[in-house]
Amino acid sequence: MRTKDVKANRGGAGVDGQSIEEFDKEMKNNLYKLWNRLSSGSYMPPPVKRVEIPKADGGIRPLGVPTIADWIAQMVVKQALEPKVEPYFHPDSYGYRPGKSAHQAIGQARKRCWRNNWVVELDIKGFFDAIDHELLMLAVRRHTQEPWVLLYIERWLKASVQMPDGTLQKRDRGTPQWGSH
Repeated sequence: MRTKDVKANRGGAGVDGQSIEEFDKEMKNNLYKLWNRLSSGSYMPPPVKRVEIPKADGGIRPLGVPTIADWIAQMVVKQALEPKVEPYFHPDSYGYRPGKSAHQAIGQARKRCWRNNWVVELDIKGFFDAIDHELLMLAVRRHTQEPWVLLYIERWLKASVQMPDGTLQKRDRGTPQWGSH
């Protein structure tokens, strides 16, 4: 795992207040501690910091900001799981996929609008708010039996959320799961 993969997304500090620059000052020690905890099975994800982003329509978009160490841990699991699940995605799936971007999705949609005189609109608003964790884990188990991957995904699904007022909230089955750095 390279910390530059985490830096590339320019995320903010999580509940511990540690920035990527602060993490880097003690990188060797921080990565060793993280590796030691992950490899021993003792890593417990800290709460995810809830940040509310105003939307154009007046609503808010809740984001979950993990700590830098947790973000790196998530990237380690992502790098282990992604090659196993990537071949199963439809070519028109652009969200959070390697080598795919929102701009590519817009370009593809534009091409199809020129070719077709009809549109199918799909709103997945609240998808991650309502996803059943047991079904999600069933899908993950279909693609990996790595105990450490399953252990940490389950722990992230159950991690608490620190609300903007500082209170901790246990995560329900459907609270957004993954960090949004």
